[in-house]
Amino acid sequence: MNVLIINAGSSSLKYQLMDPETGAVSAKGLCERIYIDGRLTHNANGKKVVKDIPMPTHSEAIAAVLAILVDPVDGVIKSTDEIDAVGHRVLHGGMKFSDSCIIDDACIKAIEECIPLGPLHNPANLMGIRACQAVMPNTPQVAVFDTAFHMTMPPKAYRYAIPTEYYENDDIRRYGFHGTSHKYVTKRAIELMGRKDMKLINCHLGNGSSLSAVKDGKCQDTSMGLSPLAGVPMGTRSGDIDACVVQFIMNKYGMTADECLTMLNKKSGMLALSGVSSDFRDIEQEADKGNADCALALDKFAYEVRKYIGAYAAALGGLDCLVFTAGVGENSASMRARICEGLEFLGVKLDPEKNQTRGKEAVISTDDSKVTVWVIPTNEELMIAQDTAALVNAAKAGK
Repeated sequence: MNVLIINAGSSSLKYQLMDPETGAVSAKGLCERIYIDGRLTHNANGKKVVKDIPMPTHSEAIAAVLAILVDPVDGVIKSTDEIDAVGHRVLHGGMKFSDSCIIDDACIKAIEECIPLGPLHNPANLMGIRACQAVMPNTPQVAVFDTAFHMTMPPKAYRYAIPTEYYENDDIRRYGFHGTSHKYVTKRAIELMGRKDMKLINCHLGNGSSLSAVKDGKCQDTSMGLSPLAGVPMGTRSGDIDACVVQFIMNKYGMTADECLTMLNKKSGMLALSGVSSDFRDIEQEADKGNADCALALDKFAYEVRKYIGAYAAALGGLDCLVFTAGVGENSASMRARICEGLEFLGVKLDPEKNQTRGKEAVISTDDSKVTVWVIPTNEELMIAQDTAALVNAAKAGK
């Protein structure tokens, strides 16, 4: 089975053609500068192809993707009929979606209704969906929501302590993000541990970071909130912050709410603390050279992640498995060590030699550690492909 995975942004579109059973990717690429002029970067058959193609809308971008997939030289399939389904990453499903779904008119209407919750991403996701519908109307399509995995949280975790009217009238609550990644590593951890009945904490750490507390395969709590701004400090996001800080800055510097949120989303986090970069690799290099601000940034990040792990272990009533994933979680042995230092009281014992692993599945805890610590590379595209295939196959079987 071939599943085309689409991740549409406001002026870009990422794609992969994948076999959901094996995880094999036959082609992947990026359309960028949509609405400006258009550029396609395509990777397949062991080579990279870059083409400037007019893309006045997302429809032309999808058409360009389909054209190169069937190209006699650079393509990987003979006809678009070989694409069995399309899986779309959709940021915000609000309270309407607790799982992936086959896209129909009702699904599109519900995604539209979630635009106030995801004003930057949901419109772009809809552009990708509509473009695919226009170009390949007979191919089944599935929406995979970044918020869906976290919808098993109980009210005590997702409700904010603000007047109920804002929850009832405006759906303001904790949603959480990176759900497709958390779902994938949870599923993989269950397979690797050989059990579902366990207390698990996932640490998705990268330029964007979030943690989730999972019991028996279901999310109980997560660090991001109504938006991806909440939680631990990130590349350019502040993470958790006293709301009065926002009021103070707005009043003193004459900022609008949008301007202040832009600062918190794009000019804060590790970039602001280090004064050097939002990239953890750059910060670690400068810290090694004696840069005190960079050292503080790394200490702050590790401290906040460790606090969340402790809080989630308390919320779960214990901890069986701790998972590190995403760019920093998978590749930074030093950050994993910083985070785990001080978690011995929970039964976490890191093996310094095993911890040197980079970008591959591995147990990095000692043999006698009460908590098994894993590095599990995330694969959101595979999760999207598998969800898409399962729904499409079930729909066919139902007919």
